[in-house]
Amino acid sequence: MEPVKLTRNGEKKLYKELEHLKRVRRPEVIKALTEARRKGDLWENAEYDAAKEEQHKLEKRIYQLEVMLANLEIIDDRDISSERAYIGARVDLVDLVTGDELYYILVNEYEADFGQRKISTVSPIGRSLLGREVGETVEITIPNGTIRYTIKQITR
Repeated sequence: MEPVKLTRNGEKKLYKELEHLKRVRRPEVIKALTEARRKGDLWENAEYDAAKEEQHKLEKRIYQLEVMLANLEIIDDRDISSERAYIGARVDLVDLVTGDELYYILVNEYEADFGQRKISTVSPIGRSLLGREVGETVEITIPNGTIRYTIKQITR
């Protein structure tokens, strides 16, 4: 498996999710399975089937998190130039149509949180900004059309 590149905050987020799934969700699902089993015939027990499906999804997610964390590569901002936009960079932009200024922080898809302005490098905007320099104009096709930004500043 390819390394999963994350910031320290992204690593903490994955560990926190894994901890929650193991300590909170797993016991809840086991309890739901036990309750469904007590209701009788498992062949025609929709509640049991739903609980088994939930258990499968839960265990799959736990496995995915454990594999990601085992293949983790921490992105250290000190080792990356701020001349180009890479994971961990804050990219300040100017909208060429409205003149509005905004910023995004480029992160791995597992860290993305649009409410905190953290966008994935595999999203249309993130992919378009990746590797760009200050002063470059970026044209990005999104579902609502095309937007154009000039990169004003890149910081870490």
